[in-house]
Amino acid sequence: MDRILYTAGGGASQTMAQQSVVNNNLANVSTPGFRGELMALRAVPVEGEARLPTRVASMMTTPGADFTPGNINTTGRSLDVALQGGDTWLAVQSPDGGEAYTRRGDLQVDSTGLLTSLGNPVLSDNGQAIVVPLGGDVTIAADGSISVLEPGQNPDAVAPLARLKMVAPGNDNLVRGEDGLFRMTPAQGQDIAAPIPADDTRRLVPGALEGSNVTATDAMISMIDSARRYDMHMKVIESADENEQRANSLLSLTS
Repeated sequence: MDRILYTAGGGASQTMAQQSVVNNNLANVSTPGFRGELMALRAVPVEGEARLPTRVASMMTTPGADFTPGNINTTGRSLDVALQGGDTWLAVQSPDGGEAYTRRGDLQVDSTGLLTSLGNPVLSDNGQAIVVPLGGDVTIAADGSISVLEPGQNPDAVAPLARLKMVAPGNDNLVRGEDGLFRMTPAQGQDIAAPIPADDTRRLVPGALEGSNVTATDAMISMIDSARRYDMHMKVIESADENEQRANSLLSLTS
């Protein structure tokens, strides 16, 4: 079989993988605090039996995330927070019980009073999950302090209940997990990185949300580009098949 079929087929396969990344970014255009996933295609030499390069295949890689901050929009909702600075992150408890980080600030209070971000418990600056009294008015200050005014309580007697754990781990040290949460890159020889201490200098914008840094226009352009690249690979495969059929016809005439 013509080697070009393997080359074009591999390119088409990697283009489909790239398309899945584009689709995921496009699906999260409206997700608060979402960081777009980067993608790149690189050439990989294919070595023959004598370890000599016979041809070059393409491979899609995801080198990381785009950490460009999104736009901050005022919502007026007391549980919405937008983190200031592109390197500030909110600490949450991941499904595996460890500590993870997110920029998503549309917080919720579940039926038990647990403060969550997309179902993940939000951590306080002492590393514990935050539980607020049900039925009270929750207020979050710019430094992350949480206060709850319960029914019939004197507003002057309200004291901070807890403080959100905000960290600055350095974006280059973060890696996105399959659950969409970011985690510190473990040190060599370790499976899980140690929790990061809270940074008391970090601030947030109460009653606001940071939008996704993915724009629908850019995502649609990338999707069209991937689709055209896939069509190009398919046309190469069709041309190789036609050439093989012509070659077989010529061989049948000379035999």
